[in-house]
Amino acid sequence: MKLQKIKYEELNAKAQEMFNFHKVAAKLADYGFTSMWLNNDWEGADFLAVHCDGSTFIKVQLKGRLSFSQKYRNKNIHICFISNGDVYLYPHDLILDKVESKISDKTWISQGTWSTSKLSVEFKKILTEYLL
Repeated sequence: MKLQKIKYEELNAKAQEMFNFHKVAAKLADYGFTSMWLNNDWEGADFLAVHCDGSTFIKVQLKGRLSFSQKYRNKNIHICFISNGDVYLYPHDLILDKVESKISDKTWISQGTWSTSKLSVEFKKILTEYLL
């Protein structure tokens, strides 16, 4: 059998989500985590990352970009996304507290979600410590 790489852009949305999950899970393995996909979101999480120390686990929501949502507040959720090949994993509420005043479009509060596909220099700086 000869394996051929796929073109990410040609995958449907669910296949892209699974592709991204496996890329992220591989990266988290470097930090001692085993990742488990959840068939149904649990407390807002798409997957759990369990550390080899036996006591640390992270509830992760997988996104396609830097994102915030009112529904993730106070749920101890981490958001994970890939940008230009870089994997970011950040605590939703902590980073939201840092950037909320920097989001110029205030309608997001009533709409419930905000995201951006292009990371500004300022947002990259804030996320530096969350780059895996």
